[in-house]
Amino acid sequence: MFDHIRADFAAHGRDWGAQGFWALLVYRFGRWRYGVRPALLRKPLSLLYKLLYKFVQIITGIELPCEVPVGKGFVIEHSGGIVVSGFARFGDHCRIRNGVVIGLARVEDPCAPQLGDDVDVGAGAKLLGNIRIGNHVRIGANAVVVCDVPDNCIAVGVPAVIKPRKR
Repeated sequence: MFDHIRADFAAHGRDWGAQGFWALLVYRFGRWRYGVRPALLRKPLSLLYKLLYKFVQIITGIELPCEVPVGKGFVIEHSGGIVVSGFARFGDHCRIRNGVVIGLARVEDPCAPQLGDDVDVGAGAKLLGNIRIGNHVRIGANAVVVCDVPDNCIAVGVPAVIKPRKR
């Protein structure tokens, strides 16, 4: 757990005031508590996690449940209005900004986006449904993505248009 926290701290510019780091700190604690045995000891830690999660959600506007697998180098660049479904997945070196929603397209279909490595999601973007976002992808600000995005592409607009990324 502490190796992840040190890496998250470095990824957020070693800034204790970075609210994205706060959310990841609580996230890492929530993941760690799953391994605590016996269950009787885990119960108070689960209660503490729920309280910390709600505190961070209220203070920062970031919902990042501990059920979400997050790769290394994950950065939450700005706080406010960030909602991530518990069914989502993040690869390594992903970055999200304020106003981003990564979630379900329909409540009846509990499938959320799966993001590859090195994905950069612009402010206000919405990624919805059972979609795959490839590696080295950029999602433009306020884009609404409801279809797969292949590797090395950008997605911009409402609904998002997929274009090859110029290097």
